[in-house]
Amino acid sequence: MADLERAGTEKPRANNNYNPNQYYVGTQEHQWTSWLIPMFVVANIVVFIVAMFVNNCPRNNTGIYGKCVAKFLGRLSFQPLQENPLFGPSSSTLEKLGALEWFKVVHGHQGWRLVTCMWLHAGVIHLLANMLSLIFIGIRLEQQFGFVRVGIIYLLSGLGGSILSALFIQSNISVGASGALFGLLGAMLSELLTNWSIYTNKAAALLTLIVIIAINLAVGILPHVDNFAHIGGFLAGFLLGFILLLRPQFGWMESRNLPADTGVKSKHKPYQYILLLVASALLIAGLTTGLVLLFKGENLNKHCSWCHYLSCVPTSRWKCGN
Repeated sequence: MADLERAGTEKPRANNNYNPNQYYVGTQEHQWTSWLIPMFVVANIVVFIVAMFVNNCPRNNTGIYGKCVAKFLGRLSFQPLQENPLFGPSSSTLEKLGALEWFKVVHGHQGWRLVTCMWLHAGVIHLLANMLSLIFIGIRLEQQFGFVRVGIIYLLSGLGGSILSALFIQSNISVGASGALFGLLGAMLSELLTNWSIYTNKAAALLTLIVIIAINLAVGILPHVDNFAHIGGFLAGFLLGFILLLRPQFGWMESRNLPADTGVKSKHKPYQYILLLVASALLIAGLTTGLVLLFKGENLNKHCSWCHYLSCVPTSRWKCGN
């Protein structure tokens, strides 16, 4: 079995139920109805069921690792726990259905795997952890900013996570929505920073969010968890937040109802526009450079001798090999 999120498993995350509204000085902004995030959740569940149907453990299990788990599910039964402890399909099934595999992306011209891997999960535990996180984080963001912006952040962050993962980890397959989820967390952080003037209790809001992000990134240094996907998704989402999640400065919406000869505040502050331009340039440069290096077959570990510690730190209890 390949690595967790690099084979797809990921440890259940810490509580991501961060609510920025408790620190926000509200205006009369429109509240959206969240439908895209629930649709993403349903899509991930459906894809997992399809993966289990294709896996067909009773027919394809070699018996090397033991018997199928939950045989009463028929062809939806899980691989032996020794092979996949997350109650899911085999690595070969995930690979067949579009898991991220460096060799096939670079030499097999299968770049679509950078996207399809986001919709696959290694097991019920992996799926449950990611979908609960998506519900807690994504629905609140979609209610505040709408499905278009949140959808763009989710998809581009997932792509950014896949690119960085493939540049550093090239010996295993990778599946999971964690890159996209970390992108939403990154966007929440940049949204707080770019809309700093309209928040009350700024320090509390920033500290709360940083602690949540730090705990989740710390989980990524455990073995079999692809922290490069987390980091790549977070960085992409962080930059996208400056671009897509700008709020009008406090008092602007109310000022529109004042007499015409009254001085009206500008909708956004100069620093918001500066952050938008810088983030746009960095995002375009980062994604373009990453794709070019990836399809040239680069392995960034050769240029960074310590970077592998970002994804796994060896201890007396575990090693960080394949």
